[in-house]
Amino acid sequence: MAQVTALVEALKSALKSAGITYAGVAAALALSESSVKRKFSREEFTLAEIDRICSLCALDISALVQLMEQRHDRLQRLSVEQEREIADDLALLVVTVCVLNHWRFEDILRFYVFEEHQLVQMLARLDRLRLIELQPNNRIKLLVATNFGWRPGGPIQTRFLKTIQKDFFAANFDRQDHSLIVLNGMLSEESNSEFRRKLERLAREFDQLNREDAGLPFTDRHGYTAVMALRDWRYTGFAPLLKDAT
Repeated sequence: MAQVTALVEALKSALKSAGITYAGVAAALALSESSVKRKFSREEFTLAEIDRICSLCALDISALVQLMEQRHDRLQRLSVEQEREIADDLALLVVTVCVLNHWRFEDILRFYVFEEHQLVQMLARLDRLRLIELQPNNRIKLLVATNFGWRPGGPIQTRFLKTIQKDFFAANFDRQDHSLIVLNGMLSEESNSEFRRKLERLAREFDQLNREDAGLPFTDRHGYTAVMALRDWRYTGFAPLLKDAT
């Protein structure tokens, strides 16, 4: 119930920021204003109603969840020093990636060479960083916000970029469960901004699916990595055919 209350409070905050009254919500839901007030007081909304209210505020439900977590101070990003502590320790980095993907204590032990006491020590370090809460019987509670991410250009992103450039694309992407899409076009600044917003929304959807599947048996889940990027770039192989711009 605490999460429901937090979500409704975030919904109220979004309405206030957008300047939308209960009367406006009532009109959108085809209800009386008193019915809307009653729904807020009782915290009784259908998913469709929440989605409709989010639309009034120019939000989607995943953005509403992010707002809720921001209001409750869930961790969205580590400091440079904290990231460096993880990036400089390969074992700790492995454990960090595992917990962010909702691995249990016994799953990590099954797949990696850590002794139980070593894993407990590393999880304790992540507890100190407030990434997780290490609970009795080595249960792991993830404390990060849904929009948690590594710092752009930070120690961990830099380390992963080196691997991505060297290893990730060393594949044919010809398996049924793989996908490679390369797009090229000329966009206005406005279209570029719109496309980047859609990439961010797609990233949130990937994270939401990851969270939803966390409840499935471990053997039913498989590790996948999606790389989404957009930049101004020309294929260097075309360079000999370019006219001298000077």
